[in-house]
Amino acid sequence: MTSSSELRVLVVGPTSRDAQLVRAVLAENGIASESCASLVELCSELEARGAGAILVAEETLSRAECLSTWMQAQPTWSDLPLLVIARPGADSAIVASVMARLGSVAILERPTRVSALLSSVQVALRARKRQYQIRDQLADLENARATLQRNDHRKDEFLAILAHELRNPLAPISNALELLKRADSSDPMLQKIGQMMTRQVGNLNRLVDDLLEISRITRDKIELKKVTVTLDSILQTAIEASQPLLDTHRHQLHVSLPSGLPLLLADPLRLSQVFANLLNNAAKFTEPGGQIWLSIQQEPKALSISVRDNGIGIRPDMQARIFELFAQADEITSRSQGGLGIGLMLVRRLVELHGGTVKVISEGPGRGSEFIVRLPLTGNLTQTVSAPSGKPSSPAGLGQQRILVVDDNLDAASSLCQLLELWGAETQVAGSGQEALDILGDFRPDVAILDIGMQGMDGLELAGRIRARPELSGLFLIALTGWGQEEDIRRTLKSGFDRHLVKPVNLELLQTLLREHPRPL
Repeated sequence: MTSSSELRVLVVGPTSRDAQLVRAVLAENGIASESCASLVELCSELEARGAGAILVAEETLSRAECLSTWMQAQPTWSDLPLLVIARPGADSAIVASVMARLGSVAILERPTRVSALLSSVQVALRARKRQYQIRDQLADLENARATLQRNDHRKDEFLAILAHELRNPLAPISNALELLKRADSSDPMLQKIGQMMTRQVGNLNRLVDDLLEISRITRDKIELKKVTVTLDSILQTAIEASQPLLDTHRHQLHVSLPSGLPLLLADPLRLSQVFANLLNNAAKFTEPGGQIWLSIQQEPKALSISVRDNGIGIRPDMQARIFELFAQADEITSRSQGGLGIGLMLVRRLVELHGGTVKVISEGPGRGSEFIVRLPLTGNLTQTVSAPSGKPSSPAGLGQQRILVVDDNLDAASSLCQLLELWGAETQVAGSGQEALDILGDFRPDVAILDIGMQGMDGLELAGRIRARPELSGLFLIALTGWGQEEDIRRTLKSGFDRHLVKPVNLELLQTLLREHPRPL
């Protein structure tokens, strides 16, 4: 909002009488003004309350350093009009110097007609009003940007909290399902129920991961871990991840992978995520008993991977925005498996991070869809690193390790202890940080698995207290938590943890850590 002082005219005349005469003319025409005894006083007024224009006599400009400094320090939106009443006759060196240094200067030669003076002042004030409008618009944009940043931060916080709250109950459910799988049960009904629950827990895990991936992608926080890898190993991992959904819908998957494919420089985990999302998308939007095709074509400088189905298809008007965040066609949102509208956006961004492209082809509703990913080849690569299979390994003996599990969610803690005991470990449970400290002296574990978000003493404080006790210096600390963003991982490692794992725990990774961690002397 523009104040009255920001539209006044500051006047510095050759004499105080001249300044008063100018002010009287301006006042008769509704223009507010103030007289200043010198340029130093004028600069003080500018600094304190601003102005709409400056009207000065040429004689006052011999010492214009402060005015020059103020004018050059104006913000980008500002160009304060300066009107100079010059002496008649030849061009003045002082005026020329001022014009060169100060920019927006208008010269009025004496004797000055009143109409010319008024017209020049009015033009200057109109220009100044437009500058204030630009200032206000810039301020509105900055406020809007700040609001968007705050809202984006709150959204990220909400997603992190949501992921944490969802992962906490998923952890004991996942542990219990793993225990059921390892139990000797010949009842086909129980086996079928266990398989169904495992699939659905996996679906929930993927939804949580997708939510957090969107947060990372919109903030450009994803970093690829590229290695030289074969595409067939990546696709095999994606097929294994999608197989439960394909089986549920009784789809037939036709895979055509030519031999002798060149190596890619890529992040195996991220590319597996891309093709698993495309296969899941095809499975969800193809009627039960449908057909899905996965094929590769080698081009001179790229590999083209196609995922095609005979499903519900996509309208032409939707194909242009199907990769946008939360975009779903009407026929998709009406289906119970429509999802969150996140998967294809993730596909596009991850492919782009690999320097590739993705496009969709569909002849319309009921005519199926084809998604084509094109990945660039990067020359002669020789070292091959296969993508992780994602299959849990069989339980490995842990050599009677002593493991303390600390979690105020006793279902999660006790179910994890049961799994650890199946692997040969000796375990104890603590439901709080203080209880853990009380147990440590007598139990003397090799490993402590700590939840972070406990009431009272949280896992970070507990880790700090453990690290402060010299007799526990060899204790291997694992954070097992629902908090899984990059800043969470940095915070736990800084607090003294050796590793950070996210609930529900990846059992294969946990087994590897427990087998390979350094043992205390």
